[in-house]
Amino acid sequence: MGVMNVFFVIILVAVVVEFLLGVVSSLLNLSALKAEAPEGLEDVYEPDKYAKSQEYTKVNTGFDLITSTFKLALLLTFWLFGGFNWLDELVREWELHVIVTGVLYIGLLGLAYMVITLPFSIYRTFVIEEQFGFNKTTLGTFVLDRVKELGLAIVLGAPLLAAVLAFFEYGGDLAWLYAWAAVTIVSLAIQFIAPTWIMPLFNKFTPLEPGELRDSILEYAASVKFTVNNILVMDGSKRSSKSNAFFTGFGKNKRIALFDTLVENQTVPELVSVLAHEIGHYKKKHIIQSMIVSTVNGLIIFFLLSIFLKSEGLFDAFLMDEMSVYAGLLFFGLLYTPVDIVLSMALQYVSRRHEYEADRWSVETYGRPDELAGSLKKLSQDNLSNLGPHPFYVFLHYTHPPLRERIRAIERTRAS
Repeated sequence: MGVMNVFFVIILVAVVVEFLLGVVSSLLNLSALKAEAPEGLEDVYEPDKYAKSQEYTKVNTGFDLITSTFKLALLLTFWLFGGFNWLDELVREWELHVIVTGVLYIGLLGLAYMVITLPFSIYRTFVIEEQFGFNKTTLGTFVLDRVKELGLAIVLGAPLLAAVLAFFEYGGDLAWLYAWAAVTIVSLAIQFIAPTWIMPLFNKFTPLEPGELRDSILEYAASVKFTVNNILVMDGSKRSSKSNAFFTGFGKNKRIALFDTLVENQTVPELVSVLAHEIGHYKKKHIIQSMIVSTVNGLIIFFLLSIFLKSEGLFDAFLMDEMSVYAGLLFFGLLYTPVDIVLSMALQYVSRRHEYEADRWSVETYGRPDELAGSLKKLSQDNLSNLGPHPFYVFLHYTHPPLRERIRAIERTRAS
C-alpha cells in the first residue's frame, strides 16, 4: 500500500471502534445481570423462568461476541491481504460490460459472505433457539428461506444495483441525484408491494376470524378514526414460539398483522391495547418521520459518494490497482461507518421516544393501562427478555425502552 493514507486510518479505526463499542456494551450488560428480578418486575417471571431468561442473555451475548469477532477478522483479513483487488482482477478478466462486471463483483462478495456466515445462522437457529425452546423452524423451511432471500436479491437487488452503477457511469454531474431518486422510488414501491407480494413468500397470512377480538379491534379503530381493512394472523409459530405484532403497508394496502402465538397467549383487552399502540405509531406519524429521515440520509450519502468515488486515496486504502464505481460503493460504505455509528445511536434514541409516545396514545385512547402493561410483560415472558439491561447497552442497541421504563411511563400517563 505504500504510505498509509488517511482513508485507511479512518476506516480501520472506525470498524475497530464499532467492534469495541459492541464488546464493551455486551460486557457491561452481562455485569448488570442480577440473581433477582428488578424492583417492580417481580411478577413477570417465576424464579426458574427468570433464571432461564438470564441464561438466554448470557448465551446470546457470548455468541454475538464470537460472531462479531469473526466478522471483523474476516473483513480485515480479506482487506489487508488484497482480497478486494484480487476479486476485481478476476471479474475484469471475464471482459463483460462494466455494469455487469460491477453487479457480479458486489454479488459475489455478498454471496461469499452469506455462505461463510451461514454456519452462525444455523447454530443460532438450531442450537441456541432450540436449547431455549423457541425454534420451530424445520431444516426445509430454513433452506427455503435462504433460497427465497437469494432470489429476491437477484430479482430486486441486482437490477437496482445495475441502475445505480449505470447512473454513476453515464449520468454526469447529477448522477448521484438520479441514483438517489431511483433508490428512493424503489424503496417506496417495495413498502407498497411487500404486504401483497413479498411477505407471503415467507409466511401465511389469514384473515382474523369473526368474533370478540375482531369486533373489539374494529370498534377501537373506529373510535380513533383509523380505517383498517385487513386484520391478519401470521403463522409466526412456523419458525419460533416468540410473539409480536406489526403494521405494514400504506393507504388501502395497510395491514395489521398479529403473530398466531400472540393471539394464543393474550387476552382480548391486552391485544387491543397492543394494537392501539401500533395505531399510535401511525397517528403520531412515526412511520412517515422515519421514512423522511431515511430519505434525507440517502440523499446525503449519494452526494458524498459522488465526491469520494473520484478519490484515488480511497481505492489505494484497499490496495486496488484500478478505480471503479462498483468497488467505490463498497469502500464508501465502510468510510461512512463513523457517521453511521452516530446516526444509529440518534435514530435508536428517537425510536425509543416514539415507543413511549405510542404507549401514551394507547393508554389515553383505549384507557386500559393495566392491560397494556400486562401485554408487555407477557411479551417479555414469551421472548425471555432481559429485564435489567445496562443503560449503555440500551443506548447502543435498543429500539424499544426496557420494560421497567415503559411500565413506569404508563403509570405516569395514568396518573396525569
